[in-house]
Parts: sequence; C-alpha cells; structure tokens
Amino acid sequence: MNEKDIIPYRPGLEGVTAGVSAISDVIAAENRLIYRGYDIRELAKHCSFEEVAYLVLMGELPTRAQLEQFNRELLTNRELPAEVYNVLHALPKEGNLMAALQAGVATLGMMDHHADDHSHDANLKKAIRLTASMATLVANVYRILHYEDPVKPNPNLGHAANFLYMLFGREPEPLHAEVMNLTFILYTEHGYNASTFTARVIASTLADMYSAVVGAIGALRGSLHGGANEAAMEAMLDIGTPDRAEAWVMEKLAQKARIMGFGHREYKTGDIRAVILKDYVRQVAEQTGRMDIYQIQETMEQVMKREKNLFPNVDFPAAAVYYMMGIPIPLYTPIFAAARIVGWSAHIIEQHDNNRLIRPRSDYSGPRDLPFVPIDQRG
Repeated sequence: MNEKDIIPYRPGLEGVTAGVSAISDVIAAENRLIYRGYDIRELAKHCSFEEVAYLVLMGELPTRAQLEQFNRELLTNRELPAEVYNVLHALPKEGNLMAALQAGVATLGMMDHHADDHSHDANLKKAIRLTASMATLVANVYRILHYEDPVKPNPNLGHAANFLYMLFGREPEPLHAEVMNLTFILYTEHGYNASTFTARVIASTLADMYSAVVGAIGALRGSLHGGANEAAMEAMLDIGTPDRAEAWVMEKLAQKARIMGFGHREYKTGDIRAVILKDYVRQVAEQTGRMDIYQIQETMEQVMKREKNLFPNVDFPAAAVYYMMGIPIPLYTPIFAAARIVGWSAHIIEQHDNNRLIRPRSDYSGPRDLPFVPIDQRG
C-alpha cells in the first residue's frame, strides 16, 4: 500500500487535518464554537470585543488591570499614519474596498521597521497595532473612496462604537454599538477557514504578518467566504417584500441557484453564531421600523429548512442588522476583516512560534511521456 492509498485526495481538503491549533474549535456535532476554551455564547453574552481580542491573542481572559492596559494600547494605535492616508487618497475613487484594505495594510507593513521580526513579543505588538487600526482603515477607506473626509478616532468610545462613529461621523445608537460589538466578537475567529489558512500558508514561508494579512484579505474577498454577507443582503433586497419571499426561494431552488447565507462546511444543524445574532435582528428591525426585513429573513429561513434542511450561517443575520443600521452593503466584507484581523493575527503568531513550511502534495492528472517536437515542426 503506497502513501496515496493511505491519504486519499479530498476536494476542497474537506475533513483533512492541516494543522494543530489552540485558538478555536468548531464542535460541529454539538453546534458549538470555542475560543481558547470558552464557549462563544458566554463570550457573546458577557464580553466586550476588546476582552475577546485579548483572549484570542494572549490565550487567557484578562484581569481588569490587563484589560485597561490592553485598551490603552489599542487607543494608542487606532489612528493611521499620514503616509497611509496619502496612499488611500491616491487610490481610484469608488474602487474595491478590499483592494484598498490590502494597500493600507501593505503600507503599514512598509512603515514597520520590525516587520520581519517574527518573535512572539514582536508579533503581538503587530497584532495589537493591526487590531486597533483595521477598524479605522475600514471606516476611513470607505469615506475617502466616496469623496468624504476621514474621521479621527474617538478616544472616549469603545472599539465597536468608535468604528460606527468614524463611519458616520456621529456617536451611534446604544443598540447599534451593542450589535456591532457582538458581530465583531462572532466574526473574530473560526479555525482554518479559507482566509486564515491563507494567512498561515504565507506566514509559514517566514513572510511578515502584514504580508500574511494582505493575503488573507484577498481570500476573504471571495463571494464564497467573506462576500457571502453582501450577497445575502442583495437577495433580500431582490425579494423586496415579505409576501414574495417564499416564491423567490422556491424559484431559485428550482433553478438550482445557490442562496447565500445558508449552509456551512462545518455546521450541519445550524451556525451557533447565527442563533446568537438572530434576536438582535428583531430588536434592530423594531427600532428602525424595518420589520419587513425581519419577516423576509424568517420566511427564507423556514423555506430553506423545509426544502433543503439548510440553516442560516452568521452572514445571514449580520447582513440584515448591518443594512438596518444604515451600513452600506460594500462595507460588510471589510467589517468582517476588521473583526477577523484578531484571528488572523493569532494564527500567524501561532504559526511563527512553531513553524514548518506548509507544502501539501497534489495528485497529477495530466499526460505523461509526450514526445518533444521542435518548434519549427509544430503544426
């Protein structure tokens, strides 16, 4: 029996273990998600995003003193250097936001004289810098590319509330700040997903953290990963009114079209993150007078469960709450990046701390032993 008999090819590497990590665990059979040993439901209920970021990066929940120090470091690193703003202002207006994020992160990397120091402490400093500045980058990239002046961070607001403040230029509604804090927590980390695995592969070459994050942003841009939340909201807008929701879903299913926001490679009986967020969809709908969005979601969820036994993933409710909060659809995936930067950074640190170059094998499917023909004898 040869090695290929022992390790068969699996499309999409489904079910293949590609590494060992202490950062998070998706327990699909129990519909659970664990960050560093803690159930996501407990973290979502009791923690700020800053506490969860500390947990994921440092490996343990902070004491009050540790959290205060961590918050001070985040505040210090929120604002972007002038050089980054110069780059952002030079980008084509109304260009792709994810590409603009890549340019911003790459510029930050060029300015960091310790970018190629892969020691644990140096990487933690980079992770804190990126966690703090990514939200600023997302909000102000959007503003700059839409002919608006950037907004300076508000040191009196928490991470999530400050993001909304920079985006809209005013302090957010308390409920909206709470929802943004929650979605940041839910999007923080999720194992070896496509963008995180991309970051680890790049880091395994001993590339710097910024380069790995630029690659992760590229992976997140795809519609089958981060772009799913945007596609889910576009579907709801296409439906328009609750009375059209069931017929719309049935028509798409008859066409064998993919309905974004449903199903997940890991979860088979429902994404726990979607379950946590669902109640907030109703709260925001009631507050904003958009119960039609909530009703469309309810009908879509019922029909998809009845017809395909598929459940919503986190992108489905996240899209709805963002839309009702007035956040433009092109920002949904960049917001994902503003939260997932914590998970990416933690995985890059973990990779560098115990590195081995990630280099999988492929099974060749092309021809062999073709006779070579000189160029002047080819058809």
